[in-house]
Amino acid sequence: PALKHPLADRYAAVIAQVTTDIRATAVIATSSTFTRDVLPRVAALLDAPMLSDVLSIDPQDDVIVCRRPVYAGSAVATVTLAGARRVLAIRAAAFDPPVLGDTTPCPVELIDIDTGSLPDGMEFVSAEQRQSGRPELIEARIVVGGGRPLKDRETFERLIGALADALGGAIGATRAAVDAGIAPNNWQVGQTGKVIAPDLYIAVGISGAVQHLAGIKDARVIVAINKDANAPIFNMATYGLVGDLFELVPELIAAVRRHHSQTAGD
Repeated sequence: PALKHPLADRYAAVIAQVTTDIRATAVIATSSTFTRDVLPRVAALLDAPMLSDVLSIDPQDDVIVCRRPVYAGSAVATVTLAGARRVLAIRAAAFDPPVLGDTTPCPVELIDIDTGSLPDGMEFVSAEQRQSGRPELIEARIVVGGGRPLKDRETFERLIGALADALGGAIGATRAAVDAGIAPNNWQVGQTGKVIAPDLYIAVGISGAVQHLAGIKDARVIVAINKDANAPIFNMATYGLVGDLFELVPELIAAVRRHHSQTAGD
């Protein structure tokens, strides 16, 4: 019951205790809003170095070599971690899925926790969760992002939402779109939002501010749709389509749905 609600200070205390008890050498979690709150506390309790947004992990001799973005994603730093322990927050989409091999189940062990010793500096008040059949933004392999030109929430959902649903992807948005009330805050992608690394990112009506580009830099394929041929997004895009998004996106949605129908018929 003491751990029923995800309070960062209590979760960190438990993780630190288990890490010490089993003499683990690393604590690794996917990078998310919640782990950004928990893992620094774990690192402090363990007196261990921590890296966030890790793109790769390479054990070499007595050190661990990691790569992570710096300067808002404009560069990638190679960092070595020495010592008995380290705490890492990784970008899940930057790592390939594990190859299915040994089918031996991973054991789940019960541990004893002295709940009386847990910190009580936080109090759970309430939680609100949006119900959606779409994949999580930071884990999705396909993301469709929309910008300020989408005008309003209804238009955003009709175009960006429909294209994402047709592709089986998640929805992202620029800060400008979020600030304008067009999209909710948890869809924001960029330096001050969520950093993603999908296989495919479709940027619709997004000019390409440096803060947004920092959040999509590691996408494997970027498709940009914008009526301004000189928009900065085209400098990073793998493919660019210049034109009116209100004409092009419905055509793209129809084409994707038509392809799915033909595939299902075959």
